[in-house]
Amino acid sequence: MGSIVEARELEKTYWLDKVEVEALRGVNLTVAEGEFVAIVGPSGSGKSTLLHILGLMDTPTSGEALFCGRAISRLRDGERTKLRLREIGFVFQTFNLLPTLTAFGNVEIPLRLAGMAGAIREERARELLEKVGLGHRLKHLPKELSGGERQRVAIARALVNSPKLILADEPTGNLDSAAGMAIAELFYLINKDGQTIILVTHNREIAQHATRTLTMRDGQIVDTR
Repeated sequence: MGSIVEARELEKTYWLDKVEVEALRGVNLTVAEGEFVAIVGPSGSGKSTLLHILGLMDTPTSGEALFCGRAISRLRDGERTKLRLREIGFVFQTFNLLPTLTAFGNVEIPLRLAGMAGAIREERARELLEKVGLGHRLKHLPKELSGGERQRVAIARALVNSPKLILADEPTGNLDSAAGMAIAELFYLINKDGQTIILVTHNREIAQHATRTLTMRDGQIVDTR
């Protein structure tokens, strides 16, 4: 299997209140097609910074990140935007659902942006909501859903364009333990279907659902299991 993303000696430095912060310090990483990788570590260890660079939402200070063999630094802004829309699905801690749209409407949005025909959009959005166990909640607004249900909608939205990669940044951080474990198990099942996933979490119980766990500390990967 080929690699989906690679990190080669990634460094990321930024300034916070006139203090230089080394968020990443020489990170090397390869994630193969079909893997489920969890990245764990304390706050400030560089987990989310790494995820944002791999997801084309940020750029490193030095080093190189590759997506499907293409050097991200060499892509134009329009190419990055297309890759994020079509090839990468994002799941965030805060769900990021549009409050005025139903579960169905939120999942359908990426398909509209991709220019997919209406009938195909409807079928695909319905299919994904059924896959995450929300076929009976299509017409509900986010405020009418539990936290776990909102995150399931966000996962369906991330999957709807059949991306090569799912990036999840603390997807269980706003959920109680039972709902969090249910979401982790859903990611496990989605990976069993062949979806490549990189998940950032501070919770090692959640990370146990992954096929490989990386531990970060002080901007470096210090352990791989």
